[in-house]
Amino acid sequence: MAIGLTAALIAAVVFGIASIIQAKAVRAMPREGLNLRLLGDMLRSPLFLLSVAVTLVGFVLHLIALRNMPLFLAQSGVGASLAVTALLAMWIFHDRLSTRDWSAIAAVCVGLGMMAVGAGEVGEIEVSNTFILCQVAAIVVMVFLGLFAVRLKGAGAPVLLGSLAGIGFAGTGIGVRVLPSLQALDLLTSVQTYLVPISGALAFSFYSLALQRGSVTGATAPLIVIQTATPALIGLVVLDDQVREGWGWFALLGFVVCGAGAVALARFEAGPGHVPETGTAHHHDHRHRSQDDQAAGPA
Repeated sequence: MAIGLTAALIAAVVFGIASIIQAKAVRAMPREGLNLRLLGDMLRSPLFLLSVAVTLVGFVLHLIALRNMPLFLAQSGVGASLAVTALLAMWIFHDRLSTRDWSAIAAVCVGLGMMAVGAGEVGEIEVSNTFILCQVAAIVVMVFLGLFAVRLKGAGAPVLLGSLAGIGFAGTGIGVRVLPSLQALDLLTSVQTYLVPISGALAFSFYSLALQRGSVTGATAPLIVIQTATPALIGLVVLDDQVREGWGWFALLGFVVCGAGAVALARFEAGPGHVPETGTAHHHDHRHRSQDDQAAGPA
């Protein structure tokens, strides 16, 4: 358990750093839908490729956590990356967090911690064909919703895209958890081996678009909550993960607190100056907007 928790917390820091690198990369690209042109821009960007490499390091650490702890606890530990992301976003992008925003971040972290405290033992990892079909259906639905989300305008777009990314990353966590083993033959013959990278690639793409259209914190908040709560629920209901005896109410309260904080952070998108420009002029313009906002004082 200690090895898994340590790996999850280190992964949280790594994922937080990766989010900032990814945001810097995609905000220098033209804003458009998920297409081959955008994919080409991403593959030609050294900064974006660096974000992919850092994310893969985090994924390996996350895998260690997933194989040694209940989904409930592994996802909660990684969810702490939200605080890392928010702090780095303040420094790199000059995103201003109000007292309400800090309270929301604290609520998410406290809620995740409460869910972690309520976690029990790891359950079974064998799944049925129906379970696998549901995973495939979730990927198909995610694709269709993503095609709709990339056409949205305004504050709702990054929130929806971040939510879809959360579903995708939840899928990777669940897929890794239910792998029969990490032996080469088992990996080659397991459907999960192929569902995990598909789900992860879609999630990474949707998250890139979310970061391009809104604040790092606002895009990351729904991602963190969904990728934490969804596997936790499936782990408890389907995979026989256990809640500590007598702590079920505490874990449920943690989920409510965490969800409330995420909703508040999603509203962070609606504030002036948080929706980024794209292209090479972004950083210069953003810096001047931030200075103007500071001179004007809080609204």
